[in-house]
Amino acid sequence: MVKMESTEEQDRKLVLEFCHLLEKSKQLFNGLRDLPQYGHRQWQAYFGRTFDVYTKLWKFQQQHRMVLDSKYGLKRWQIGEIASKIGQLYYHYYLRTSETNYLNEAYQFYAAIRGRAYYSRAAKEDRPDLMVKKLRYYARFIVVCLLLKKMKLVRELVTELEKQIQEYTNTYEPEDHLEWSLVLEEIKGFIKAEAAVAVLHADSNPIILSHRLSPLTTPPCERSPHMTLSLQEILIVGSACEQAKFSELTMDMFRMLQTLEREPTESTTNPLSMAHGLHGHDASPAASRIPPYGVPGSKGYMENGRAFRDNPHKYLLYKPSISQLLVFLASGTKELPLGGALLLYMSADGCFSTTKHPEDYGYELGGLATSVKRDSVDGGGLSCRGKSYKENHCLYPGDLYPFTRRPMFVVIDSDNSFVFQHIPRYFGQPLVVLMSPQDVPPAFQADVQHHGSLFTLFLHSPLTALCYICNVGDVPIHHWERCQTYVDRFITEASRLVTRCRIDEIEQGIGFIDSSYVQFFGDDFLRTLILRFVFCDVVLRLHRGFRGRHMRPRCEPQLPANELLEHPSLSHIIFQLASALDVRGHFSEGPECD
Repeated sequence: MVKMESTEEQDRKLVLEFCHLLEKSKQLFNGLRDLPQYGHRQWQAYFGRTFDVYTKLWKFQQQHRMVLDSKYGLKRWQIGEIASKIGQLYYHYYLRTSETNYLNEAYQFYAAIRGRAYYSRAAKEDRPDLMVKKLRYYARFIVVCLLLKKMKLVRELVTELEKQIQEYTNTYEPEDHLEWSLVLEEIKGFIKAEAAVAVLHADSNPIILSHRLSPLTTPPCERSPHMTLSLQEILIVGSACEQAKFSELTMDMFRMLQTLEREPTESTTNPLSMAHGLHGHDASPAASRIPPYGVPGSKGYMENGRAFRDNPHKYLLYKPSISQLLVFLASGTKELPLGGALLLYMSADGCFSTTKHPEDYGYELGGLATSVKRDSVDGGGLSCRGKSYKENHCLYPGDLYPFTRRPMFVVIDSDNSFVFQHIPRYFGQPLVVLMSPQDVPPAFQADVQHHGSLFTLFLHSPLTALCYICNVGDVPIHHWERCQTYVDRFITEASRLVTRCRIDEIEQGIGFIDSSYVQFFGDDFLRTLILRFVFCDVVLRLHRGFRGRHMRPRCEPQLPANELLEHPSLSHIIFQLASALDVRGHFSEGPECD
């Protein structure tokens, strides 16, 4: 009898301990939304405590599942909710650190929820709030799979989500059923827009290619002592009105964030890695995979006593207010280490000025709309009405002046991009501005407006962009790989020419290329953007459909024409590539290609 009482007392204590950990985890998780979104150190300790509690909670429910099942009445959906929270932690940790391996961690927990059907009985609980949690889980899982390019699984999840929304609507007739229908349409539209060009297997099934940076796709570079800067902080801003989006991620943002990340890798020495397989009850993710307290760091975690960080830190801003944008810019600038550079990428509609004789290039030429107010839209862009009035929700070139105190690399994708070519270098720091074409041929305007910018597509996947403007909708994989070799040859040759320009300038005083490009050129990501910009410029200059200076990109400082942008060797490679794709007729006359 005494022994039985002792067992019951132990069980009671276990249940109390579980309840304590569960409540503590909820409090910490709910507190995450109150943490500042900018800066590094402000949130580090709090994330560490949250991971620590979830580590204990996950281990605890694994070790004492039988007791919790019988004495607490632990349900499968409650286990799923814990796993979902851990998946969210990993995803938000990825957003804050930009380390793509955490996406794999989030994926593992989300996949375990689906694989073990933790939410399978949610509809039978007669709780609409539980059904909403299940729908939100699906939406979050889809975002993670999109970022990991698991498109087959994305389509399966979308089908399941559609069924779940229908069941939710039929059962509860909720007020938010229209919102969930809009979410579903948003996802479907995003998936359709993302597939600009299909690469096909021999059996005509599409192949999903990753366009993150890898050792095989990193452009070569002849190093020099002048290549001193590395990309450390990135702001990716998406404010285009009509562009396909999902979960506050526009198509341009989606493409650019992958362009500025390295391919995820799984390291057996990394304590955060999910590569060891699934263990524990119901093949749930092992608790040891949750980062222990102190692992989250301002510049990456420590592995074997050294700092480990693959990617520059990124902020993703969807239609921010101008004050939010400036705060994040200031924070990114503040966080720059010695020798670090900041990149601002902005995809937005133009805010146009009506000033006929501008005197101040910083504010009187217009700028970019940030958080657009529908009632202020006038035609194609926001009209700044008169010289004395400036649109509040508009980023002007002059707004960037204070941030040029540190090395800055700017990419502007807009129909008013060229107004950013006059930013002065008051502080003598390296500054490069890459600007998109301000117009595209009428045949592409509707698609580009919704499916994502052509310029960003060139920076993301040069071959996809070239196929797109030549109306090539699908390419067999063997043919794609052959054509990719021409793109690689182009990038290698352009890299050689950039380096050659610098050498010629030093030795002979010709072929001038601004020192900013040279200083940025040593960084893999910035070198990739520069060389893909050159590819874009050369392709559009040679393409018959892109006539007029507004249909070609610009850069400041200007890159040399004869020695680089109009160099015969680069044109020749483009002609060869066009012939390989059987689209030579889209390009201007040039030498015949073998």
